[in-house]
Amino acid sequence: MGIQENEVYTPQEAISLLKISDSTFRRLIRKGVLKAAKIGGQYRILGKHLLQLLNPTLPAKIINVYKKVLKELE
Repeated sequence: MGIQENEVYTPQEAISLLKISDSTFRRLIRKGVLKAAKIGGQYRILGKHLLQLLNPTLPAKIINVYKKVLKELE
């Protein structure tokens, strides 16, 4: 299963694609690293936001927040 830029993903699909835990997923959203919309009380994520998270040319601000989240996990 690949990530399609214009596809909408559920949290479970995003967690599976990114191979992260539920708590990491929620932390990334809370820190603003991963953009998600809350619709009817449930998160939905655009594929392009998943791809941006995986892109090595992320803006420096996002990289710093991501490193901070990783440090908190240690």
